[in-house]
Amino acid sequence: MATFSRQEFFQQLLQGCLLPTAQQGLDQIWLLLAICLACRLLWRLGLPSYLKHASTVAGGFFSLYHFFQLHMVWVVLLSLLCYLVLFLCRHSSHRGVFLSVTILIYLLMGEMHMVDTVTWHKMRGAQMIVAMKAVSLGFDLDRGEVGVVPSPVEFMGYLYFVGTIIFGPWISFHSYLQAVQGRPLSCRWLQKVAWSLALALLCLVLSTCVGPYLFPYFIPLDGDRLLQNKKRKARGTMVRWLRAYESAVSFHFSNYFVGFLSEATATLAGAGFTEEKDHLEWDLTVSKPLNVELPRSMVEVVTSWNLPMSYWLNNCLLGYLDFSLTKIHLTSAMISLVHILLEFLAQILSVCDINDICLQHCIHLWRTGLGVRALNMFFGGLAIFHLAYLGSLFDVDVDDTTEEQGYGMAYTVHKWSELSWASHWTFGCWIFYRLIG
Repeated sequence: MATFSRQEFFQQLLQGCLLPTAQQGLDQIWLLLAICLACRLLWRLGLPSYLKHASTVAGGFFSLYHFFQLHMVWVVLLSLLCYLVLFLCRHSSHRGVFLSVTILIYLLMGEMHMVDTVTWHKMRGAQMIVAMKAVSLGFDLDRGEVGVVPSPVEFMGYLYFVGTIIFGPWISFHSYLQAVQGRPLSCRWLQKVAWSLALALLCLVLSTCVGPYLFPYFIPLDGDRLLQNKKRKARGTMVRWLRAYESAVSFHFSNYFVGFLSEATATLAGAGFTEEKDHLEWDLTVSKPLNVELPRSMVEVVTSWNLPMSYWLNNCLLGYLDFSLTKIHLTSAMISLVHILLEFLAQILSVCDINDICLQHCIHLWRTGLGVRALNMFFGGLAIFHLAYLGSLFDVDVDDTTEEQGYGMAYTVHKWSELSWASHWTFGCWIFYRLIG
C-alpha cells in the first residue's frame, strides 16, 4: 500500500474504508436513534408517568431484540433477578450489597461457560449497564438518596431506558426520572446530538481504517524503509511495539465510538443535562480522547476513559467478571500505583503538574520552565508506552473466533511475553517507593 501514489491512496481509503464503514455504522444504529427520538417526543405529550415508564421499557425491549434477537433473554433474566432481590430486601439497609453479591454470582455462572461463550460476550455491554444501574439504585436506597423502592414499571423503565440500554452510559435513577419528564426541545439539544453522532462516526472510521490503511501507509512495518539500517533483533522489537501501538489506537477509537454514540443516544432520549438558571445545558460527556491519547499519567487515562463509569466506581464498586477485560483493569490499576511515586517526586522536587493540574493557589516551587515540561513529557510518554502495552491484546489481525470468544490466558501471556512484560516491571516503582518511604 505504501507504493500507491497519494491520489490513489486517498481514493482507495475513501471508497474502500471510510464511506462503507460510515454507511454500515448508520445502517446499524438508525433504528435505535429513531426509537430514542420517538420516546423523547412521546414524553412531551404529558402522558401519565406509568405510561412513560412503560414506553421506555417497550423501547428498550425492542432495541435489545433488534441488536441481540432472542439472546436478549439473558439481560431480561438479570433484570428480573435484580428486582426480585430488591423486593425481598426492601426493608434491609444493605440492598446495594445484596444486589452486588447476586449480580456477581450471576456473572460468575455465565463466565463459567454455563452459557455459550460467543453469546455471553455479545451481551456483555448490555448486562454491564443493567448491573451498574441496579447496584447504584440499591446503594442510593441505602443512603436515602432515593426515598422508596421504585415500582416494577419504574425499575424496569430505568434499567431498560432506551437511550442507554445498548451502548450506555450509566445514568443515575434521578437522571432517568428527569429524562422521562419530557423537557422542552431546543437547538442546544439538537446540536449536542448531532455533534456527538458526528464524532462517533469519525471515531468509527478511524478505528476501522487505522489498521488496514492509515498506519501501514505512514509507517510501513513490512517494508525495509523504516528500519533498514538496524539490526534484526532491534528491528523485531521495534516492529512489535509499533504493532502494539497500532492495535491500541484502533481499540481506543472503538471505545470513543461507543462513548460518543452513547452520548448521542442518551441525549436524544432526553437524558444528560444540567439545569442552569434559565435553560438546560446538554453537557453529557462520556470520554475525553485527548486526555487518553496525550495523558499526564495513567490515572488520568483511567478516569477519562469512561467518566460515568469512573463516577460510578467511586460510589459503588463491582468487578465485571470477564477475564479479557479484568486483566486490563487489574494491570491498569497496578500501573496506576506509579501515581503514588509521582506524588512522592512532586513533594520532593516541588514540581507543578506531574500528575494533577494546579488550578488555583499553586504552592509548587517549580511551575514552569524547560525542566518541568520535560519531566511532564517524560511521564506522559511513559503513559503512552503503557497504553501501547495494554492495547497489544486487541490485535487488529486476530481471527474473528478469538475475538468473539474473548482473549484467554494463553493469548494474553503470548502477546505480553512478546513485549517482555515491560509494563509489569513498573510495579517495581511502587515497591521502590514503599522501601524508601
